Amino acid sequence: MLVLGFFKYYNFFAHNFQDMMANFGITVNPFFLTVVLPVGISFYTFHGMSYVFDIYNGKVKPIKNYIDYSLFVCFFPLLVAGPIERAAHLLPQVTTKREFQYKKAIDGLCQMLWGFFKKIVIADNCAIYVNYIFQHYQALPASELVIGAVYFAFQIYADFSGYSDIALGCARLFGFELLRNFAYPYFSRDIAEFWRRWHISLTTWFRDYLYIPMGGSKGSKWKVIRNTFIIFLISGFWHGANWTFIAWGFLNALYFLPLVLTASNRKNLNIIDEKKLLPSLKEFFQIVSTFILTLFAWIFFRAKTISDAFSYIKHIFQKSIFSSPRFTEIEGAEFYLPFFILVMIVMEWLNRSKPHALQLGETPFPRYVRWGYYFTILWAILWYGAAQQGFIYFQF
Repeated sequence: MLVLGFFKYYNFFAHNFQDMMANFGITVNPFFLTVVLPVGISFYTFHGMSYVFDIYNGKVKPIKNYIDYSLFVCFFPLLVAGPIERAAHLLPQVTTKREFQYKKAIDGLCQMLWGFFKKIVIADNCAIYVNYIFQHYQALPASELVIGAVYFAFQIYADFSGYSDIALGCARLFGFELLRNFAYPYFSRDIAEFWRRWHISLTTWFRDYLYIPMGGSKGSKWKVIRNTFIIFLISGFWHGANWTFIAWGFLNALYFLPLVLTASNRKNLNIIDEKKLLPSLKEFFQIVSTFILTLFAWIFFRAKTISDAFSYIKHIFQKSIFSSPRFTEIEGAEFYLPFFILVMIVMEWLNRSKPHALQLGETPFPRYVRWGYYFTILWAILWYGAAQQGFIYFQF
């Protein structure tokens, strides 16, 4: 934790201390670090901490082979952006013999292909619009700001879940089964369900190692409120040394609080309408309302400052929200991005009971249909892939 605090949060606290003292008329010139933040430090720090906690809780025994321990901490598919593995889950796979399995390898390649599609075709194309809109939001009509917020919601999902799909699929080629990190979160019917489906390895880490030890949802209402805000504020701060992430965590805590206080936070544990083609009208509106709440929270996540986030939201609620978006200033504005987003939504909805949307091997589809899917997706990656953007979560 000291290593994480030194590299990631020292400058944040130093800057805030300097600003606070300036408010009292005192000039302070603290020492600031000019070092590069180690890639993925938040992930492998929590990763390694789980080893200590699991030993303390008696879930695993200390490992004697340093090579095996190093592989557990530094396994390359998950090193830079997760999922955050548990010692009790990954270490036994490290220490046992693994054999190549053809079906698992094929499934791993399919999941990687789906991950590349989400990252290269959807996330990177969304980034073109999102970067421009958030940079020039004060001069743009409200209708384009709404689209910018929607595109960022899909960008961050396709970017992060795309990386997770690539990591899980790659690990499966080597005989490892990593923790699932996403379970189609935008099909959630409330915020509690969203957080059970988004960045699962982090939310369960906080739940098991912090929330439950503090008392969880048991005890007085004050303790429940306290525990809820602590978890979400720390989760926001984990993402980065910026007040925008803390505001994002605070807003999600506000969303979550009514559910936990009314004991309805575990109401939607099943897969939504698993055996139906379409959701009911009630569930459709629940999904849309949850997405809208999440959308406003993402604005704080994406904005450079809290004032920018509030200003962006303020500019949304103007008469120009009813105007037609133009995007004349954005190079490469095409019709295909909404189409591919719709393809992703449909594919994931139809396969929402499966770990990933291209797990077609156990379906009744003949081989030529499955291979048609694969080559179509590969063609979309090669033809419609935008200039590659860095993975968003690499900075964390």
